[in-house]
Parts: sequence; C-alpha cells; structure tokens
Amino acid sequence: MSRLPVVYLPHGGGPWPFVDMPMFGDLSGMRSYLEGLRHLAEPRAVLVISAHWEAPVPTVQTAAEPPLLFDYYGFPKESYELTWPAPGNPELASRVRELLSAAGLESAEDASRGFDHGTFIPLKLTWPDPKIPTIQLSLKNGLNAAYHVAMGRALEPLRDEGVLILGSGMSYHNMRGFGSALEVSKQFDNWLGETAALDQAARDDRLANWEQAPGARQCHPREEHLLPLMVIAGAAGADVGTVPYSEVAMGVQLSAIHFG
Repeated sequence: MSRLPVVYLPHGGGPWPFVDMPMFGDLSGMRSYLEGLRHLAEPRAVLVISAHWEAPVPTVQTAAEPPLLFDYYGFPKESYELTWPAPGNPELASRVRELLSAAGLESAEDASRGFDHGTFIPLKLTWPDPKIPTIQLSLKNGLNAAYHVAMGRALEPLRDEGVLILGSGMSYHNMRGFGSALEVSKQFDNWLGETAALDQAARDDRLANWEQAPGARQCHPREEHLLPLMVIAGAAGADVGTVPYSEVAMGVQLSAIHFG
C-alpha cells in the first residue's frame, strides 16, 4: 500500500452544512473542498485530531461504535438529530498508543467518547455513507506546539499502514474577528502557507514558535483550532506542504494544508 497523505482541514462553524445558517454567508467552496476529499485516498481507517477534544494526555477513542457528541449550542432542533454511524477501530486505537509510547509520550484511552462536531460535521460531507472505521485522538492540555509536532512525528508510520490522518480545526479562529479581520487573517494565512512549504526542520521550528507569526494571537487568541496542524505537520515527515483550498469565508481567509 502506498503512503497516504496527511491533511489539515477547516470544519466550519457548528452544524453549518446541514441546517440553514445564513449568518455564515456562502460556504459552498468549503463544502466542495470537503466533499472532494473522498477522492484523495482510499484509507482502511481514519484518525482524526479534532480541535474540540483536549485531555491531560493524548487520549484515543476506543468505542467500537462511537456515538455522536453534539458539542454545539443554540442551533435548530434538527442539528441534534444528525447521524453519522461510522464504525470505530479499537485495534487502531491500540496501535496509536503503541506508537506514542515508543516515542516516550504518555497516552490514555476513552471507551465512551463520541465523535465531536470537528469530526462528524466535515466527514459527513466527505463520506456521507460512513463505512470507513474512524477514531479520534485528543490534543494535550496546555496546547504546547512543539509537543504536538512530536505527537505527529510519532504517528507518521500510520501513513504506511493505510491510515489517513486528519487534523480538524480552522486556520483562523477568533470568534470576535469573523467578518472583520480579513487583512490580518490573510497575513497569518500567508505565513502558514509559506511555513508548510519549508523543509522539515525549518517548518517544525516555525510551527513551534508560531506566536511570532504576523497576527498570530489576533487570529488565534486560544490555539486549539491551530494545534491539529502541528500534529499533521509532525506526521508529514519530509513531505512539503501544499494549500489545495484557500478562500475568503465568514469574512476571513481560511485554508487547508496537505502534505504528501
């Protein structure tokens, strides 16, 4: 089996593709991008690092049939009736923990955790018929960038084992800035694209020090939506990043980054 790519994708806001949410404006470009991911690869399993799960140590989802975790609030009733019954993969969960342990990283598991909206909302577009086994891996409390790059580096072997690694977040995430921060979001977005295209050592160094980027804290007052990119970049190895999706949406520049 050939090596699979790794992907950092935007998951949008709340249940946006499946309910009427005119306040978000036109998100047809993001929708088309997420739908198109189904043609990127044919994985045997998917591992998602979502911005919406943090734990004391990296924690992996082990349920054989994970439920949905409706971790958004104030949306129409139908948004809490969505379904996406992808199977879990306890064996993959064990493999993830094995790789983290080999890298000297402590981990844990959670048998009750469901798919949060950072997973089931975008992937319901990508795979509306959810047959591919899917699991989530949490971020680590403290949100240290270099640590999350190291997490990804530990997981790189999964790419040669038929596992598609996805980081689900947003390249811009400041709730007060949506609709009014276009210029600063463009500056930070350009920095992300330039960083992804660097060699591995330079890329890892820049990501570990991401707060030095132009507009960094204006775009990410809290970095949980950026940290999945650090994991993805770590798993990228020597691959150079590309930006297959980038557009102005919700009044800011948003992008996806792929490696491999």
